[in-house]
Amino acid sequence: MKTTARRRSATPIALAAALLTALFVMIAPLSASAHDALIASSPEADGTVDTLPSVLTLTFSEKLIVGDGATEVVVTDASGASVTEGAATVDGAIVTQPLAAEAPAGAYHVVWKIVSSDGHPTSGEYYFTVATSTIVEQDAQTPTASPTAEETISPSAATPEPTPSATTDDGSAASNWIWLLAIAGVLVIAVGTVVAFALKGRGRGADAEDEADVSPDSEDSTGR
Repeated sequence: MKTTARRRSATPIALAAALLTALFVMIAPLSASAHDALIASSPEADGTVDTLPSVLTLTFSEKLIVGDGATEVVVTDASGASVTEGAATVDGAIVTQPLAAEAPAGAYHVVWKIVSSDGHPTSGEYYFTVATSTIVEQDAQTPTASPTAEETISPSAATPEPTPSATTDDGSAASNWIWLLAIAGVLVIAVGTVVAFALKGRGRGADAEDEADVSPDSEDSTGR
């Protein structure tokens, strides 16, 4: 009777031990496969900074896996324009992302993607605020003095060189035509004069021939 009681009292203990062992076996893989988590950031999530820092840092719970395209960080301003400069770098569990030197004030959105130490990719996002703009106006950065009277009047402007114009070309063309017409008129007068003298000479020769022809006839008629 005593042996049976001892066996029955040992049975619940063995059953509880088996259940605890099974529970540990089920929990152990889950804890080993947990993804690395973001534990700190600068600027911090939902925080406010005076101006946009030169770099953004993200700190994770475990050392990250590095590789081509494994880690990406995108930071955009309120208008959606990116303020990241170059690619992010990974040093163990810390990710560093360079940011632009000039950026406006307002809300900023951070989106990150990493590959956890267990080999699984994970991602997340958060916001922070910049209080003061670091954008420098071009006019304020490089002021220019107003030019003096001596500077505004250059030697080339004071003594401009004459350039040929359409009016000059038209005048020279008109004068050329006048000279051509004058020369043509002189030639016409000269030719007309020569022709007139030639015709006059021919007329005198014809009269002389007529007189010569008439004289013998008159003598013949007189002799008869």
